[in-house]
Amino acid sequence: MENIYQPKPEDRFTFGLWTVGNTGKDPFGDDFREKKSPADLVYLLGEVGAYGVNFHDNDLIPMEATPAEAEAIKKAFKKALADTGLKVPMATTNLFASPIFRDGAFTSNIAAIRKFALQKTMQAIDLGAEMGAKVYVFWGGREGVEVEASKNPITAIERTREALNFLSEYVKAQGYDMVFALEAKPNEPRGDLYFPTTGHMLAFIETLDHPEMVGVNPEFAHESMAGLNFVHAVAQALDAGKLFHIDLNDQAFGRYDQDFRFGAVSLKNSFFLVKLLEDNGYKGSRHFDAHAYRTENYEGVKDFARGCMRSYLILKEKVQKFNTDAEIQGLLKEINQELPELKNTDGKYTPEKMKALKDYAFDRKALSDFGMKYEKLDQLTNELLWGIR
Repeated sequence: MENIYQPKPEDRFTFGLWTVGNTGKDPFGDDFREKKSPADLVYLLGEVGAYGVNFHDNDLIPMEATPAEAEAIKKAFKKALADTGLKVPMATTNLFASPIFRDGAFTSNIAAIRKFALQKTMQAIDLGAEMGAKVYVFWGGREGVEVEASKNPITAIERTREALNFLSEYVKAQGYDMVFALEAKPNEPRGDLYFPTTGHMLAFIETLDHPEMVGVNPEFAHESMAGLNFVHAVAQALDAGKLFHIDLNDQAFGRYDQDFRFGAVSLKNSFFLVKLLEDNGYKGSRHFDAHAYRTENYEGVKDFARGCMRSYLILKEKVQKFNTDAEIQGLLKEINQELPELKNTDGKYTPEKMKALKDYAFDRKALSDFGMKYEKLDQLTNELLWGIR
């Protein structure tokens, strides 16, 4: 019998070089795992059955690499891609690690740093296009403040808009088949980051010169850090036609950015996220922006990567069971009541619909008294997830 929890190419499961390549270092501890080359990490992902690999520019080519070193790294990386069959669906730029970006990149108060950030991003876009990336992600890891007096927030928005407009024109001028995806986060590493939620990003996109080529890359942990419902953020992006990419991981509320294995903490939220993506036919990558626990060696990193994909596929199966469970679906049908005599008032406004609604005598007591049966629905959902339905 086919193992339905074994990842297949059509699942489009991807990992970043920075995820499986994480060495376990944290603010309180040094590297635990040895650093592997980009090519070695591609082979690792090929071994666990991933579809693709994504990278920041400096994950692949260090900033200090000579042209000859850069070519050697790219040659080995391309060979690993060919040997494993892995794709590169997405690329991005590291505009946060170098000391030069300690106070931002596109929003820096120093004009030369803003221009350097544009130069670095153009070079990184070229590298992504060379490797076949169709989505380019922007995460403003240092675009924020601790000292509010240091920057005018409207100026910061204007500077970000100017950078994205410039880079959109660059992509069009180069003839690249590429779109942008903007990634929100409320804080960390800055005290307050600009564009802290997916909703902020969606509003901002509509002010750009080419909004049609810019969408969002919501991340489970980032939205959850602020105590927000990630499923609702993704729903808004889907509704707007702007879900160009997604970062899957897990997060406990009120903590630092933990980047746990997908499904490790928030089982019910993870389930409803998978349900939202699958029920709405999302065709993009399922990208796992997470990393293994510091306790693990590289065998544990493989367990982590397999676990992310397996968790998604298990939850996908649970979604199918939810959608075909007679009791759950019957309850949902009962909960979603229609009023036949007002059916003709659905949809857009007309004078006739307005009059029918204004004249209708609603039974307020009946509408106030009946039980919604949400307790039962929630319990049935839990029982399905616990595996007893």
